[in-house]
Amino acid sequence: MQEGQAGRDTVRLRIDLAYDGGDFHGWARQPGLRTVQGEMEAALARVLGTSGSAGGRRAGGRGAGEPEGWVPRLVVAGRTDTGVHAAHQVCHLDIPSGVLSGCVGHMDAAPESALEHRLQRLLPTDIAIHRVQRAPGGFDARFSALERTYLYRVSEGRDRFDPRLRGFVLGLEGSLDLDAMNRAAATAVGLHDFGSFATPNPGGTTIRQVKYAHWDRVPGRPLLTYGMGAGPAFRTPAAESGLVVFTIVADAFAHNMVRSLVNACLRVGQGKRDADWFRDKVMHPLREGSTGPVAAQGLTLEHVAYPSDDRLAERASAIRAKRTLDG
Repeated sequence: MQEGQAGRDTVRLRIDLAYDGGDFHGWARQPGLRTVQGEMEAALARVLGTSGSAGGRRAGGRGAGEPEGWVPRLVVAGRTDTGVHAAHQVCHLDIPSGVLSGCVGHMDAAPESALEHRLQRLLPTDIAIHRVQRAPGGFDARFSALERTYLYRVSEGRDRFDPRLRGFVLGLEGSLDLDAMNRAAATAVGLHDFGSFATPNPGGTTIRQVKYAHWDRVPGRPLLTYGMGAGPAFRTPAAESGLVVFTIVADAFAHNMVRSLVNACLRVGQGKRDADWFRDKVMHPLREGSTGPVAAQGLTLEHVAYPSDDRLAERASAIRAKRTLDG
């Protein structure tokens, strides 16, 4: 945390990053499995000169201001599941000021800039650091967040599926009825118990506030139109032209909630269910097989929004309270 929050010698950093989730077993650290948190914390331990284990020390002994046994531990805005991507994820790190200053070395840079540079050079290519900065007072990557935005991308018809996009787009047979899907999705907007579409953490709840949920077809956006005289023009489309995309914004999401909502909407769009069935699942939370999660690769965390700096602590305090349908 910042000085005055956890101690005079501790700094809280905000780290903004992106990752391709295809080769990760989700965000959260798991023994023996490759995860984003695991890769990030291992890279931080190397950059900062700690061992990455509970008994770790710097190679030359403890640095100034470094408590014995300190290891980097990240707190994230939202844990993504196995195979889910992030175009913009946010986490925070509480770090002893002496450890942070020690990563500068011979660089002519602020400590957080030096850490950003060294991390980016060390991390694997499926993780990218956007920025490392000192967090304002009261900032908590998880509890201060106002809302998260996820997108799920679908390609209709196997004959139109671009295999280059298979890592972040779900390919489906046939076409989808977007009007029916949007009638269904509209019933998810508001404060609801999403128990039909999610499982709570121990001691938690599946009550969430969905602010926006809508399906759209990305219009054709040619990057180049080239014609040979009077002959037909050749159009080079943008990569996402023609895709069907679900955008959902909520204060937070329960485990498997987005992918389960997507799967239910796809059933409506394929004519297997109707919007009334979807509405009934929202109104009467009951977890059962027909509302399980769709494949992970189409889902990306696109954005995490935070209030102004003077509202960060207030937001974090409020969101820690267990949710009820009364607000």
